[in-house]
Amino acid sequence: MTDASTQALTQTMTQAPTKQKRCISDLPDDALNGRRVMVRCDFNVPVEAGEVVSDHRLRACLPTLEYLLERHAKVIILTHRGRPKGQVDEAFSLQPVFKHLQGLLPKTPMKLIDLPVGDHIAQAIDQAEPGSLLMLENIRFEPGETKNDADLAKKLGAMADVYVNDAFGTSHRAHVSTAGITDYVPIKVAGFLLNRELSRFAQLLDNPPRPFVAIIGGSKISTKIGVLNNLLPVVDQLIVGGGMTYTFLKAQGLGIGNSIVETDQLDVARAAMDQAQALGKTLVIPSDVVVADAFNAEANTQVVPANAIPDGWEGVDTGPDTIAQAIQLIQQAKALVWNGPVGVFEIEPFATGTVTLAQAVAEQTRAGKLISVLGGGDTEAAIATAGLSDDDFTHVSTGGGASLELLEGKVLPGVAVLEDRPDQA
Repeated sequence: MTDASTQALTQTMTQAPTKQKRCISDLPDDALNGRRVMVRCDFNVPVEAGEVVSDHRLRACLPTLEYLLERHAKVIILTHRGRPKGQVDEAFSLQPVFKHLQGLLPKTPMKLIDLPVGDHIAQAIDQAEPGSLLMLENIRFEPGETKNDADLAKKLGAMADVYVNDAFGTSHRAHVSTAGITDYVPIKVAGFLLNRELSRFAQLLDNPPRPFVAIIGGSKISTKIGVLNNLLPVVDQLIVGGGMTYTFLKAQGLGIGNSIVETDQLDVARAAMDQAQALGKTLVIPSDVVVADAFNAEANTQVVPANAIPDGWEGVDTGPDTIAQAIQLIQQAKALVWNGPVGVFEIEPFATGTVTLAQAVAEQTRAGKLISVLGGGDTEAAIATAGLSDDDFTHVSTGGGASLELLEGKVLPGVAVLEDRPDQA
């Protein structure tokens, strides 16, 4: 990569993490008509028995693809599936994804092209008609993809007039298809999905309506400490849940039975509590929890005060008193960001806390009283468990790691290399 790109990738808080980028809608139509437009999508979707079982990410990219096709671009999709480790592996082929996309765009001529990147791909692009679509096989079959190899980036870049990043879910990776390629394409802009993701997070992190509440869950405080540190100065109240609860409790000298804990993060938990106090912010650590005598659906359970977890039992969900307190804060809030479940929602008896909070957030959002932004790898599954959909919230992010890094205040590599909007340059 060039020195300029390398410098962009290593920026931290010197550039606002929610800075908006030039979008495809900012381009004149003649920049797209008949042009070779390479689009990075995130089509890493679950496949069972050769069929896509959740097409949320495919549908999320449709507005960008349809916009480009309507303007007679030659659309070339770059995407990945799984972790084939730089080798061709039919178990990670995009064939099921391609087949499903054909069903979503039935009138669009499209073709799946095998790797490695070479002259046969360039010829297929040259022969393609404007308004058609080509998908390259799993770009992670190429060993240089995850290494951000300059030679691979140059080969791909030579095949494009415009580069569009619409893969928010992979924009935290400095790979060829998300970063390196931009050194070799004259125009590099955001698609509608990426633009919407950045706009929603900017709405909350830059100038949120207040009160502004955050719910941060998940099993490990070590993966969320950057989020805690970055959000505490911004939010009014921060609710902690999930497995990290027990690291916070142990950091206060409390017994936690057999609950999950990160003993090497106790000082980190104490520092977060001290930071909240110094900033005058409300940090809600569960005052009661649901505990179980085994980690399965048949286990015995009971609700206990957080300072009275019995020996041999483990915390599996946030307790009803804490949930009631959280719901009060949600009902008073005007903005909310949520990352990570507050219990082991995958096991039905331990899902009550996550489900109840999700329903409360959805109710306030549907009533027009709350701007709600949800992000994290388990978010889609958690809201489905609650019988809800994306439409019940203001925005449900398509990126787990990417949304986490935005909440940490980091600049995403795949975003930093795109052109700034003229009014923010």
